[in-house]
Amino acid sequence: MINHLKVKIVNHSPNELPAYKTGLSAGMDLCAHLDEPVTLQSLERKLIPTGIYIELPPGYEAQVRPRSGIALKQGITVLNSPGTVDADYRGEVGVILANLSKNPVEIAPGDRIAQLVIARHENVSWEIVEELTDSARGAGGFGSTGNR
Repeated sequence: MINHLKVKIVNHSPNELPAYKTGLSAGMDLCAHLDEPVTLQSLERKLIPTGIYIELPPGYEAQVRPRSGIALKQGITVLNSPGTVDADYRGEVGVILANLSKNPVEIAPGDRIAQLVIARHENVSWEIVEELTDSARGAGGFGSTGNR
């Protein structure tokens, strides 16, 4: 069974509300709220508005993530991936898109540009200690567990 969290939303765009495309999707598509197409040159980044404003309950965040289709086919990604929308933020959800391809890419009004995933999170209180408990991995980092 899928739980449904109620989240308040204001839509100042002509686009449909973010929605799940399948019954088990984790992300909802965000669309560009533009008056006219925007071109992203190779290696350029721009903040693309969505016209969406949300009010998340405490203990939740919205993660703005790339869409795999435009990432693979056009080289477009979300630069600060995942971007975080905090529960106390009330501004417009914007998407920082970057063009990693060699070719200019046009973003048109209404294009699906990113995914929005709502996720629960915890806040922590730090416990200051002199040393940490040993583990099998220890301090081994980037690549320390092998290539395959």
